[in-house]
Amino acid sequence: MSGNTASVLPIRNYRNRRRTIYFTRAELNQLLGLYSRSVARGVWRDYAIDHRDGQALFSVVRHTHDPAVYTIVKSAALAGGAAEFTVLFGRQKLSVAADLAEALEIFRAKLALVPVAG
Repeated sequence: MSGNTASVLPIRNYRNRRRTIYFTRAELNQLLGLYSRSVARGVWRDYAIDHRDGQALFSVVRHTHDPAVYTIVKSAALAGGAAEFTVLFGRQKLSVAADLAEALEIFRAKLALVPVAG
């Protein structure tokens, strides 16, 4: 073993700068609950979960080969704060919130009182 030397390299130089973001089990339950209700109404047909640098994406489509109608994005927070949730319709931002339930409020049906004729 004489003459062999080893170099110590900092592992931080080889790790991704941004950590991978995932949906928690509770968040997935909320997303899949919304998805299943929309499938039952015949509005949505398929979904996909994807990961990008610092983001987790839940996309829904009306038809299997169509582009995503809605995408719910969980983004890594700056400076270690809470994650941010964004609801996109194509490229248009519909909702941005610090809580997934708050971001998904946009999908709740607006109920209104209907006067009874009589």
